[in-house]
Amino acid sequence: MKQPARAKPSAPKAEKGRPSGPAARPAEAKPARAVAASVAKSPAKHAVKPEAEAPAPQGMAEAQAAAPLPPPMATLSSPVPPSGPMPMRRDTHPSIPPRQPSKPVEFKAGDHVVYPTHGVGTVQGIESMSAAGLSLQVIVVTFDENRMTLRVPINKAASSGLRKLAAPDSMQEALDTLKGRARIKRTMWSRRAQEYEAKINSGDPVAIAEVVRDLHRNAGQPDQSFSERQIYEQAMDRLAAELAAIDRTDKAAATTKLLDHLKAG
Repeated sequence: MKQPARAKPSAPKAEKGRPSGPAARPAEAKPARAVAASVAKSPAKHAVKPEAEAPAPQGMAEAQAAAPLPPPMATLSSPVPPSGPMPMRRDTHPSIPPRQPSKPVEFKAGDHVVYPTHGVGTVQGIESMSAAGLSLQVIVVTFDENRMTLRVPINKAASSGLRKLAAPDSMQEALDTLKGRARIKRTMWSRRAQEYEAKINSGDPVAIAEVVRDLHRNAGQPDQSFSERQIYEQAMDRLAAELAAIDRTDKAAATTKLLDHLKAG
């Protein structure tokens, strides 16, 4: 009897999705010593190549080369002079001529002068004195009422306010000011008092006449306060002293003349 043939064992079927053959076998990892020896033999083969720079977009280099360079900016320290002749500048306002310096006033013994903060005085003469190793020419002025002697350097006489007596026109303007209407500002008395004292110390007869006019009280008007009375008498005394020196009278006669002009206003 014939024995039935035995079936040959079939090869195992490959699973779906899994490669078969030698490629399916995982690569065996080389030992670390073998890798190190390979790197030592050919270092250039295993060197990491640097990444190549990305090429510039086409057309950018040509655009940069074609674009014109901006002109260099001029610095403040070295301005670039314009080419050609400079145009002449025409001022819209007419040029003001320079102020001519005032001629120095000459003082001599016996002259009546006015010093802003002391009033009318008399020049006794010009003396020489030394100060800080320098020789100075000074004007000696005496004030009889205050019993005071003042020495003013000649080169400082104008800046200090020392002057001769007012001209007749200036004194007439001061007398006309007394006839005017009082102009009293509606401000605090302390501020008005400072303005009045500044006018008195200015030595200007017109400004002093304004103080007398504003603080004068006629019959029927309210009385002056104590501080108003003090400033009024100080202004009246300064103005009467200069008027008496101009008219060559005494101070009492000059005061009467001032009061007559006040009443006429």
